[in-house]
Amino acid sequence: MSTDKKYILTISCPDHSGIVAQVSGFLADQDAFITESAHFGDPVSDRFFMRTVFTPGPYTPDAFELAKKFSRVAERFQMVWGIHDANRKQRLLLMVSKFDHCLNDLLYRYRTGELNAEIPAIVSNHPDLEKLAQWHDIPFYHMPISKETKDEQEADVWDLIENLEIDLVVLARYMQVLSPRMCEKLRGRCINIHHSFLPSFKGANPYRQAHERGVKLIGATAHYVTSDLDEGPIIEQAVERVDHTYTPEKLKAVGRDIENGVLSRAVRAHVEHRVLMNGIKTVVLK
Repeated sequence: MSTDKKYILTISCPDHSGIVAQVSGFLADQDAFITESAHFGDPVSDRFFMRTVFTPGPYTPDAFELAKKFSRVAERFQMVWGIHDANRKQRLLLMVSKFDHCLNDLLYRYRTGELNAEIPAIVSNHPDLEKLAQWHDIPFYHMPISKETKDEQEADVWDLIENLEIDLVVLARYMQVLSPRMCEKLRGRCINIHHSFLPSFKGANPYRQAHERGVKLIGATAHYVTSDLDEGPIIEQAVERVDHTYTPEKLKAVGRDIENGVLSRAVRAHVEHRVLMNGIKTVVLK
């Protein structure tokens, strides 16, 4: 049994008896060894979702031939599927404005190897965080933006995405709204983080608004970006209880901690191919 190669098989299809048996049987017939498997049958949508990690054995065909053979199983069950190289690190473009907590957290996880990815660039519409990028030896691109230059700036960002072969864009508190055209280009591969007060507390100073209303729970949401502002498919969320003793500043501090964890978990789920789509919502297989 070979251990240097590892693959991830992801599946989404109409629910039907025998899918797990067919998949596991196919992999066994191809001399593959399953190391991890998770699946979920949704009784509402009547769809089935599966993520299987396996290593090839001495007689397992190469990835191309394996995919060719599996396509016959996939066709039978009407699967949306993919075989991914688990050893390939996805390439991330991090975008940020002035708030550095999410960026700093992702860079720490990247530096320690917790986040299995490459980060070839950081883009910001402000110069403030260039030294943080330099400390991590990551190229920093200062791309200012205004109402008049938005189209030009987004074109430059897109050129960078294509030239660096970026797999995923992470808006780590990038305080600009992407244009509908940019959202469409990045469909399914751009993650944003925001506080869970939305849509209850929109606009400036959401934590002060929340404090004035006496909220008892605060949190954060990570979601895929769509042209519908802050309404894309949710990947990860978390909340924490607070009380009347929390000042707006303390609410912000708690909120920053929650945002860090939520965003990192969402990015990790994406790069590990754990997120599958069920209509307009996600299934995240643990």
